[in-house]
Formats: sequence, structure tokens, C-alpha cells
Amino acid sequence: MTVTSTDMPLVRVLEADGTYAPSPAADEYLPLIDALTDAELEQFYRDMVVIRAIDTQATNLQRQGQLALWPPSRGQEAAQVGSAHAARRQDTIFPSYREHVVTRIRGVDPVDIIKLMRGTSHGGWDPTDPKNGNTRIYTLVLGSQTLHAAGYGMGLAFDGKTGSGDPERDEAVVVYYGDGASSQGDVHEAMVFAASYDAPVLFFLQNNHWAISVPVETQSRVPLAGRSAGYGIPSVRLDGNDVLASYAVSRALLDQARAGLGPRAIEAVTYRMGAHTTSDDPTKYRGSDEEQSWAQRDPIARMRAFLQNRGAGASFFDEVETEAADAAEDLRARTLTLTAPTHETMFQNVYTDPHPLMDEQRAWLANYEASFEGGQQ
Repeated sequence: MTVTSTDMPLVRVLEADGTYAPSPAADEYLPLIDALTDAELEQFYRDMVVIRAIDTQATNLQRQGQLALWPPSRGQEAAQVGSAHAARRQDTIFPSYREHVVTRIRGVDPVDIIKLMRGTSHGGWDPTDPKNGNTRIYTLVLGSQTLHAAGYGMGLAFDGKTGSGDPERDEAVVVYYGDGASSQGDVHEAMVFAASYDAPVLFFLQNNHWAISVPVETQSRVPLAGRSAGYGIPSVRLDGNDVLASYAVSRALLDQARAGLGPRAIEAVTYRMGAHTTSDDPTKYRGSDEEQSWAQRDPIARMRAFLQNRGAGASFFDEVETEAADAAEDLRARTLTLTAPTHETMFQNVYTDPHPLMDEQRAWLANYEASFEGGQQ
């Protein structure tokens, strides 16, 4: 039987113009949205605006020769902000390489991402440091993070850290990947293991319609949520430009996974408004009409209109714009002060604990460099 998009209805709460008009598929999630405070709703908007300013600044820095590469996240802010706020503090996050606002919400300093893209860090940040909110490092190998997440989730189940019925203690995992990565074998293997072992994993697929230059229609003849559903994983399609839909569905499915009901999956239907990375030229493979059509569904404009309809005043929006500009300028200033790493850093974080092999290699390099005139190459 062919699975069509009509077989998997889209969860949407806000229309493109910001009107509160839940789709029938959203009904079961509305209590979670009703429970949100004005401050929480405003924080969703604030996070989206600030990260877009940071994202734009990082793109500019790359164009000016300060970074080797930058993967823009413009257009995908709602999917990321909603899901990040849906996770609980004890949950573990496995990002891909575009989840800039997810990492920021969890506590990671955006400059740590800059260090990775600038080549002054081998990993970006220490995932075991509590200040980074159980956030694993970026993974540029497509789909490999889903296997890491499935294995970690299996470990949580084996260790009895999930399924007790206490949502403040039970743990879950969120793993982010894209439509292109969903065609990777690693993703499907991860789903097999997660489903077989009832691992508390939320597979969060951001369908931004383009795997570099390959359109999603070429990658799959069915909605991408049908792939995870094929492994017996309850799967939901949502409007990825609707931060409220992303939050509510993610919170509900994470609570289910955390309760011991097994893995869950989301396909967030969104759009990459910019290039795949700064080494990409999207004008070579897609038209401006498509980009303009999706610009009318901008997630930030949608949430702004919703908040204005609720009574948010100009002073709030001005405050957010100022915060965003300050965050972007701070990113630039601190980027320009970064220095090249020492040779010592290549031996750090290879193993969790001190290892004799690293000591041996460190000593070899020191002796090698000492053999040159002046003690260095």
C-alpha cells in the first residue's frame, strides 16, 4: 500500500499569519499549549530572534575569512526552539551540525560552535560539563549520531533510568537529523535497535526539503515520517515552522518515551531558507519562487504576529531586537580574539581517562619537534 501525506496529517497550531487555528491533528496536544505562560511564549520568540542574529553574524564571519565553514539554520528556528524547550533538564541531546539554538538553550556557548567551525577546537565543547546541559558534540558524519543516541537510550533502559513513572527523574534522548540523513543506513539501524529494545529516544527529523542539492521528492516517495513508522515507532508529522506545534508534540512524545513506552519520532516539515553550508550555492538548484513562497511562512514572523494578537507591546519586541544585536556583536568580538590551539590539544579527550598510548604519542611529537633546528618545525 502506498502511504500518502494525507495518511499522516500535519499537526499545526498557528497559521502562517500567526492566527491561532489548530488543525484537527493538533487537538490532543492543545492542553500542553494552554499550560504555557506568557513568559514561556515570549521566550520561544526571543530564542528564535537571537539565534537568527547569531546565525547571520556567523555567516558574515565565514564570508570574511574568519571561519572555515558555517551551516546556517535560518528558517528552522521554530522546530529547534520548540523541541529544545520540550526536553527536560535530565534528558540527553544528540545534535547533528545545524542545531545552534538547541545547544544554546541547553547551555552551550555559541562561541564553542565557532571554535569548531574555525578549526581551533577538535570538538567544540565538553559534553560531560554540567553547564552544557547533557548536550553531545556536533556530528558532521550524516546519521551517525542516531546510532549514538540509540545506544545511549538502550543504556538508560538497561540501567533503570527510565520508565519508573517519575517524569522528574526518568531520562530520555533527543536526536536531530535531516531529510538527507534519513536515507543513511545508520539511521535505519538506529531505529531497529531503539524499537527492539524500547529505548527512550525521540528521533527528531527536520525535513528542510533539500539534502544539499537533492530535493526530498527524490529521496522518498512517501512522507519521511513513514520511514520511522515502518519500524513500529509511533511517528508524527508537524509544521516545523510552528514553534507551538513543535513544543507540544515533542513534549508529549518525550514524556511517552521517558515513561518506558519505547522510541518516538517526529518529522518537522520546515525549509532551509539559506544555503546548506557557506560552501553551497542554492541558486544552482532551486528557484527564487520556492524561496519566496516559504518566506511567507517564516517561523519568526508567525510567532511575532501571534504574540502581538495576544497583546505583546512594542517595548518587548524592541528589547528582543536589542538583545539579538548585542548577542551577535558579542559573538563577533569574541571570535576575533580566538587563537590557534597548541599541539597538546590533539591528545586531549581522545580517551575519557589518561591513556599510555597518548603519553607515548605526545612524547614522540615532542622529540620529533626538538630534532629540528630551533626546536620546532
